[in-house]
Amino acid sequence: MSITVSNITKTYGTQKALNDVSFTVDTGEIVGFLGPNGAGKSTMMKILTTYLPASEGTAVVNGFKVSEEDHNIQKSVGYLPEHNPLYLDMYVREFLTFQAEIYNTPKTEIETIIERTGLLPEANKKIQQLSKGYRQRVGIASALLHNPEVLILDEPTTGLDPNQLIEIRELIKSIGKEKTILLSTHIMQEVEAICDRVIIINKGEIVLDKKLNELQAGQQQIVEVEFDYRVETIALQQLPNVTKVENPGGYFIYNIYFSSEKDMRSSVFDFAHDNGLKILQLHQKNTTLEKLFVELTAPQK
Repeated sequence: MSITVSNITKTYGTQKALNDVSFTVDTGEIVGFLGPNGAGKSTMMKILTTYLPASEGTAVVNGFKVSEEDHNIQKSVGYLPEHNPLYLDMYVREFLTFQAEIYNTPKTEIETIIERTGLLPEANKKIQQLSKGYRQRVGIASALLHNPEVLILDEPTTGLDPNQLIEIRELIKSIGKEKTILLSTHIMQEVEAICDRVIIINKGEIVLDKKLNELQAGQQQIVEVEFDYRVETIALQQLPNVTKVENPGGYFIYNIYFSSEKDMRSSVFDFAHDNGLKILQLHQKNTTLEKLFVELTAPQK
């Protein structure tokens, strides 16, 4: 087990940023740590990296207790904060050399990390000359220099354009083949593309902790169909594996919910053919991680 969090609570005055939070991260897992702004994600990451003390509870990272062995944790964890702290007036290679000296890392590792993170074309430039995407690469390179067992990334793709986002996503996926990664992000597609597991936190409490493949297997299939004539919902409910039929707005558009993983659009097409109906539009709307996130974290009215 790379990370074990047990009943962590963090308070700022009378406000609880984290409330009795517990979870584990297995060695080699890539876990997406999700939540709306102010949910407690960054606070949890700062506790795990020893930047903040917890008010209550315990956390163990790589076998080291956070409250007692901060130096050992800092040596075995790579951390990219939300606001990437870089010395903009330094050259890329110069900055990484400076970071390597702090960690007492052999200088031979610098060129290896530069190449691995795709920084070779920009290595002789000042950091202030780099795009946001390359600055993020420098931050990730700095986090990897001392060859940590665990990588903690707080919003690593914020502000990137689509091409930069794909590049950083691929970099994180390649790193995840050999390291444990805890990744905070607001981009649901990123989680679906990278992560093995999802933890959603809201108002300082965990509201979901599941493997991504379990979530995808449990997705409910929704087929939206528009006919050229009104259909009684009870007739659509006779289709195989139907759990619910909606007729929003009272028009000829129906949302049909199926409990099957099989694509059920062919059954809807057959229904229309057998009943002399024309289909004006037909498409599938499976429940997405984004929709699940909204349902679990939306403010209560």
